[in-house]
Amino acid sequence: MGENHETVLAFSATSYNIGHRSVYSLQIHLVLVTKYRRRVITAPMLQRLEDIFRATCQKWRCSLVEFNGEADHVHLLVSFPPDVQVSRLVNNLKTVSSRLIRKEFATEVARFYSKPVFWTGPILLPLVVGSPLRS
Repeated sequence: MGENHETVLAFSATSYNIGHRSVYSLQIHLVLVTKYRRRVITAPMLQRLEDIFRATCQKWRCSLVEFNGEADHVHLLVSFPPDVQVSRLVNNLKTVSSRLIRKEFATEVARFYSKPVFWTGPILLPLVVGSPLRS
């Protein structure tokens, strides 16, 4: 498989990526909410989640443009190429982050959940170009 050579162009505050046969700017605003909206996410957990999401996005040839969160949810703004299936990307982000957080913060998570759960269903929000992420 060849290297993925992409160029980023900027036209009036919007960045476009140039692929093999496409010019695109695709982004999703994803909100992941903890199961039962429990306030389980601590500051160290939030930092680790950002690292996990960045690494996972990179494996999918995506980029984490913005990230923030609170004790019961996180917001991700993810830029992705047109050949990435959004449903599979979102599922992988949820699965990898849940597994690693439950493993690395087992004591904290066990206070809230007795079963191997962390996230509830994701929320995909319509994205308007130029709108910032807010909690």
